[in-house]
Amino acid sequence: MQTMNGIVSSIKILEFSERPLVYFKLDNQSCLIAGHSLNFLADVEDGMHVVVAGLYNSRKQFIVKKYAVIGQTKMMMEFNRIAI
Repeated sequence: MQTMNGIVSSIKILEFSERPLVYFKLDNQSCLIAGHSLNFLADVEDGMHVVVAGLYNSRKQFIVKKYAVIGQTKMMMEFNRIAI
């Protein structure tokens, strides 16, 4: 498994289902996540710094198996905004 880190941009939902397929760019690398995509959508927004682990597919897209947000997640920031 390979790891990458960078700034997230261009988050899009490609396929709506119980486990949505989500596309995003990490710096300039195209990435896809399906396994934890609902959590990813709740945790990450454009401009956030993340670390991802996964593999490349035949189309040179990075398929994300695990991710971690560096700093606060989107939910944490929203909770802090409401709590204050």
